[in-house]
Amino acid sequence: MTTLTDRPDYGLLTDEAVERSRRRIGVPQRRYPPHNLEVTADGIRHFALGYGDDNPLWCDPEHAAGTRWQGVIAPPNFLYTMGETAVEQDAAAKAILKGDPFAGLGTYQAAMEFEYYRPLRLGDRCSCLRAQVGVQVKPSTFGGRAAHATTDFLFADGAGRVLALQRGTWIHAERHTSRERSAAKDPLTFPPYTAEQLAEIDAAYDAEERRGARTRYFEDVRVGDEIQPRVKGPLTVTDIIVWHVGWGMQLTPPGAFAVARRVRRKAPGLYPPNPRNIPDTVQRLHWEPGRAHELGIPMSYDYGGMRETWLTHALTDWMGDDGWLFRLRCEHRKFNYIGDTTWVRGVVVDKVRVDGRNEVHIEVACHNQRGEVSTPGRAVVLLPTRQSPVRLPDPPADDLRALLDVEVARFADGPDAVSAASTGA
Repeated sequence: MTTLTDRPDYGLLTDEAVERSRRRIGVPQRRYPPHNLEVTADGIRHFALGYGDDNPLWCDPEHAAGTRWQGVIAPPNFLYTMGETAVEQDAAAKAILKGDPFAGLGTYQAAMEFEYYRPLRLGDRCSCLRAQVGVQVKPSTFGGRAAHATTDFLFADGAGRVLALQRGTWIHAERHTSRERSAAKDPLTFPPYTAEQLAEIDAAYDAEERRGARTRYFEDVRVGDEIQPRVKGPLTVTDIIVWHVGWGMQLTPPGAFAVARRVRRKAPGLYPPNPRNIPDTVQRLHWEPGRAHELGIPMSYDYGGMRETWLTHALTDWMGDDGWLFRLRCEHRKFNYIGDTTWVRGVVVDKVRVDGRNEVHIEVACHNQRGEVSTPGRAVVLLPTRQSPVRLPDPPADDLRALLDVEVARFADGPDAVSAASTGA
């Protein structure tokens, strides 16, 4: 019997695959059931502790009651764990979305953008409209020819009010090139950390300060101000496990044993066999070095979503309880391997007043212990003035369907329009 992997074009990016992907633009997709159906104290706590953040605004009802929010709110990236499918698919949509046009290609998260319009509170449920909004073919030094596909996750609360926009770009690269490039490479090995290196990391942990209830005012911020660094690492498999406790599985539907078997019957590609021929999740390359090496990657590595929360952690600690993280855009340019240590740093590069908002623009980045920047980014933080509190930003549309139309039109206008929208220009 001929299988998908027997096809001569398996693992290659074909024009047909790109066209199939383009037909998906604007078509709502189903989502796996979210890790959290409702915002709970335990859900928030597990998520925040999973990336090393014990901010009392997320975790302490007594502290949170005394803030402008008058109660616990979820950290911004908690939306990763939420969002029930907002739109059911009809037969035409199911036909367009059947199968993966990029099956056999390596898939890597390249960039993620967030816009936040209002907070999630205890007891909230939310819906999510997920749809691809654009695809571009580009050359890739890592994997030959690659398709950059952008998908939106648009969130609304139970009353239908738009909560946030999450826009992600994934690179689908031809794996044969990356495998050939890695064939002569051995898996990465790192020398043990010295006592002095570990002491430096621990000292940074011990020095962490949170702005909290001490209001940071727009008037007091200066271009060139640096935010206090945050350190994350050395990264261990245990960190990945603790992260999953709060984040869920995301890429593979939740459930084990018979539940996983039922999923595997429908989507066997999500469970490639391990060296003992046992089907196991595609996500295991994040904790199995052997699987990562099979796919042309010299060592297991973190998730892009982890670094996004690390950037957010540094920003929310800096801005304090009265600030609001409006936008964050970051690009994942290098792998962050198990054993690496990440330092999150940021500097204020601009401050402007736009449509009644007091915006502070901050360049942020994740740096590893080798001095490399793995994830550069840029954020827009809204701060209060001594005369007025932060006014939450208005979304570009009043409901999810209208917001999806705005996004599809933006990508249709070309890369420059998308870049301008992402940076707030």
